[in-house]
Amino acid sequence: MIRTPAQTQPAAATPRRRVTDAPTRMFHGLFALSFLGAYLTADAESWRLIHVTLGYTLAGLLVFRVLYGLFGPRQAGLGLLWRKLAGAPAWLRSLTPGRSPAGINWRQGQNLLMALVVVALLLMVLPLTLSGYASYQDGGHLLGGDWLEEVHEFLGETFLLVVVAHLTLIAGLSLLRRKNQALSMLTGHIDGKGPDLVQKNRAWLAALLLLAVLAFATWQGAQAPDGLSAGIARSKPAAGQGHDDD
Repeated sequence: MIRTPAQTQPAAATPRRRVTDAPTRMFHGLFALSFLGAYLTADAESWRLIHVTLGYTLAGLLVFRVLYGLFGPRQAGLGLLWRKLAGAPAWLRSLTPGRSPAGINWRQGQNLLMALVVVALLLMVLPLTLSGYASYQDGGHLLGGDWLEEVHEFLGETFLLVVVAHLTLIAGLSLLRRKNQALSMLTGHIDGKGPDLVQKNRAWLAALLLLAVLAFATWQGAQAPDGLSAGIARSKPAAGQGHDDD
């Protein structure tokens, strides 16, 4: 069989654009894992040091995100979120009774909702970690009762609800727009022609952020007599223990 020149040429790669840099994606991944780990270890006393370490990590990641938003590239600036939220009053006024749905910018409304959820997640980190720190230091007993622990638990559950809303919104928009809305946060790229929105990936900064988180966890473990893994070891039955009824 003789192949034509067109058949022998490799298929052209799908054009892609970089829209999210490595530090932003690293922050997102570490932020999600830190909250998930902190939530799962919240109720076990033997895992308390891990829970506290992950809570402090959340606060540190928030500091990084704010600084990167202020001094990083324009695409990572937190001002983009605030500008979206600033357009909320005008968009809400467009929802006047009797107006045709075709005349409403629904995409803007979807972007507003996504920005609101993201800002809520960032803003909630501070009271969540402060209440956790105060309860860890037994601050609630100074004023009587364990009210700080209850506040911390309430904030944790509320944070989880916002996370679920965030994931639900991403899934819903992915179906509505027929495009994976989470892909850019995983790969940094989206399919399509055009210039990259992010010119520099800054993988070195993402690596430094990861190393900082790992170094902090190592330092926290070094402060404890048995390290961070002590709770894991205590939560498992020793060899030969367990069923001794016979």
